[in-house]
Amino acid sequence: MRKHIIRLFTLGLALHLSAYAAEPANNKQQSAPKAKPPVAKSADKAQTTQRAVPDTAHAMQASEVAPEQARVVVAEQVHTGRMPCELGNFVSVTADPKNAGAFVVQIKQHKYHMVPVVSSTGAIRLEDAQAGAMWLQLANKSMLMNSKLGQRMADECQSPQQAAVAQAMKLAPPPNLLEGPAVANK
Repeated sequence: MRKHIIRLFTLGLALHLSAYAAEPANNKQQSAPKAKPPVAKSADKAQTTQRAVPDTAHAMQASEVAPEQARVVVAEQVHTGRMPCELGNFVSVTADPKNAGAFVVQIKQHKYHMVPVVSSTGAIRLEDAQAGAMWLQLANKSMLMNSKLGQRMADECQSPQQAAVAQAMKLAPPPNLLEGPAVANK
């Protein structure tokens, strides 16, 4: 009797699965006659694709050089001088005497002529678009990156002001945003 029940259960399961597997094929066959001719469908798809691209997509292509007023504001915030970096490197940042608001950033034999670029994060950012180099200045450190090579050329570079901020962050670290407020832990 037990074997008989198992066979009936297996047979019922097999019939159910075969009906389920055949169901999508039946739906495809029924919807096929309703489709438009292939030529009209491909032309319709091309028009849909063109409409699907937002008008703002072109805004993310290249960084825009800051307007003259913004360049002056950013230029006043750039730390200049010879800054020690990790691994014993040094980066020199000096104002370009020939071009107001522009800077010369040098590491070893590499020299870059950089201009301020608009940054949505509030970080100070200088770029040499031709060489593909970028100087990023944060409150506690700066770094020199080469986008063409896809690597950091110098990291943990610090002016005296940045070293003071980094030390203060070590003594009183900012709260971890992922842990939530202290009240929630109680």
